[in-house]
Amino acid sequence: MIRKANLNGNQNLGVAICSTDKAAIVPSNLSEAMENLIENTLGVPTIRTPIGGSNLAGALSAGNSNGFVVSPFTLDSEIEAIKESGIEVERLPDKFTAVGNIVLANDNGAIVNPLLSDKSLEIIRDVLDVEIKQGSIAKFKITGSVAVATNKGVLAHPSTTEDEIEFIEDVMKVPADIGTVNKGIRLVGACAVANSNGVVVGMDTTGPELARIEEALGFLEGYL
Repeated sequence: MIRKANLNGNQNLGVAICSTDKAAIVPSNLSEAMENLIENTLGVPTIRTPIGGSNLAGALSAGNSNGFVVSPFTLDSEIEAIKESGIEVERLPDKFTAVGNIVLANDNGAIVNPLLSDKSLEIIRDVLDVEIKQGSIAKFKITGSVAVATNKGVLAHPSTTEDEIEFIEDVMKVPADIGTVNKGIRLVGACAVANSNGVVVGMDTTGPELARIEEALGFLEGYL
């Protein structure tokens, strides 16, 4: 299922929301209507909590069905809010706070920023329980911003090369394709929220963009 929505007038949904096949971390001030749309489209419960005191959970966390990795500045109370949902979560110790921007993951693999420390790689490997590869997408190290991955497919920045597509497919074990959202925005990971059940994109996303998203992420039944 594909739906179009804005978050308080903001179309950068992937910056504010982090979703897996088990749960979605959403801003504390999310409206009830938007929360219902997220839960119905993605088919998962929501966890209302800031990350590091910020409502930008999509930029500050990343995860898969096995757990979440989050900003080093995530508060103990925020960690507990996630753990109360029965989901494992750990802070990454590096100086990079925008974890969601530098980790692209699904249940099969993760592509992460080449500058992450060995300690952070160990934590990601342990929490997400997947093979990790360090690399770039479309020559960007912010892999989580330039692509969105589910257990059915990956949508990547339109400048992603054929070699990078092969790399993504090898690591994530799903088909990958290129595309944009919100009338040509290339940072698809920052603008879309998706899991294996559905995807939510901004209201400005065009028909051709939706068709490409349908194909890349495996949602061919249409959008609302």
